[in-house]
Amino acid sequence: MKRTDTTSTTSTILLTLLCLMIGACGGGTTDSGGQATPPPSAEPAAQTPPPSAATGPTGDGTVAGSIAFEGDPPNLRPIKMDADPVCAAKHDGPVIPDVLVLGDGQSLGNVFVQVTNPPAGTYPAPAEAAVIDQEGCLYTPHVLGVLAGQTLQFQNSDGLLHNVHGRPEANREFNMGMPPTLTEAETTLSRPEPMFPVKCDVHPWMQAYVAVMAHPFFAVSDASGEYRIEGLPAGEYELEAWHERLGTRTATVTVGDGETASADFTFSVPGT
Repeated sequence: MKRTDTTSTTSTILLTLLCLMIGACGGGTTDSGGQATPPPSAEPAAQTPPPSAATGPTGDGTVAGSIAFEGDPPNLRPIKMDADPVCAAKHDGPVIPDVLVLGDGQSLGNVFVQVTNPPAGTYPAPAEAAVIDQEGCLYTPHVLGVLAGQTLQFQNSDGLLHNVHGRPEANREFNMGMPPTLTEAETTLSRPEPMFPVKCDVHPWMQAYVAVMAHPFFAVSDASGEYRIEGLPAGEYELEAWHERLGTRTATVTVGDGETASADFTFSVPGT
């Protein structure tokens, strides 16, 4: 009968236990090339950040143009601010309503121009608030576009009691009192919808218009009648120009990469 080498067997068992103990204590392993491989880190793996909000396509094309009033402008009566002498005292003379803002050559301001067939996609609302100020007992600007989900902030530079009453239809109606000590008030409109009026219940002549947009391709003409819409991919676009009293006008333009397409609009009193 063959004897078993007890000393050799015992040494083998101890060596195996020692290797297991080293591995259990986090020691490195050895790869096939004999190089030590560091133990896995005890820290949790970094989480992959969630994808950013989907963004619709943009480009470097531009649509720009001028807007004019044709014909004899109506004779607008000055606003009667006698009901609040403090409002009247903020102006040196008569105040003409913002309903028809004409510049040199009868250029027409406060016209809202938008692309009605924008590139398909989702356009996240900017972090910056869109602002309407109450100054001189008037809303400035008189016409404004915001993106759905963007904060709409009303400021009170007058230091007077105002009341901001917005009457949207797709979004919830809002009615915010702004005493002299309240300089800012905010609301958020989450659903796109066409122009809706904002008025002051304290000063009935105060009125503004706000459009809630699903895309950023819009602009409002200034007092010189100029407007500019940037960031469009190359393509053919339908434009609509809106005025609160004079209706709408449409045009079709083709925009090339890096190019500026021109589209001018002319408004007149309906029926003339």
